[in-house]
Amino acid sequence: MFTSLIHFSRSILIAWALSCLAPMMFSCAQAYAASVEVTTAKIETSDEGYRVLVAFSFELGNDLKKAINEGIPVSFTAEVEMNRPRWYWFDEKTIRSSQTVKIQYDLWRRQYTAAVNGGLKQNFPTLEEAMSLVWRPRRWLVADKNALNPNATYNVAVRLKLDSNQLSRPMLITSFSNSDWRLASEWKRFTFKADDK
Repeated sequence: MFTSLIHFSRSILIAWALSCLAPMMFSCAQAYAASVEVTTAKIETSDEGYRVLVAFSFELGNDLKKAINEGIPVSFTAEVEMNRPRWYWFDEKTIRSSQTVKIQYDLWRRQYTAAVNGGLKQNFPTLEEAMSLVWRPRRWLVADKNALNPNATYNVAVRLKLDSNQLSRPMLITSFSNSDWRLASEWKRFTFKADDK
């Protein structure tokens, strides 16, 4: 009886400690996430359709740099969402698009590589040059000309995150306890008016 009471008390104490620590851990992660800034975000019209122009500002933490320099691939994903609000019904279906840049250090060749959406790898002599594809991604097509209604106004949201889905299992476990691996920006929101066709 006394032993079961001790186990019960211990369980209550652990649950209480976790409930106290969880908000602090969440707020720390949120505070760090705010350190990634969306510096440029706009939609441009092209012959093929609508392209996004974005730029981000952040610094890699020491642990993240060390992991990259040891040959661990790290992926960053820029995401775009567009939808048309309607006052009389639900918003129109959201258009989603993303671009992922994988950064890796080739230990054999002693150079950094970057690949956009799994495409051909580009070689760079420094990490900063490779990261330029993350900080200033190339404009990419987010919607065809026919996907948007003429003269309609759309809500657009853009963000960048370190893509933990691309991490190996050991690195994924590390990412939970290390703020360097929780890079993410807030959603940057703006409006865009589609061209008159």
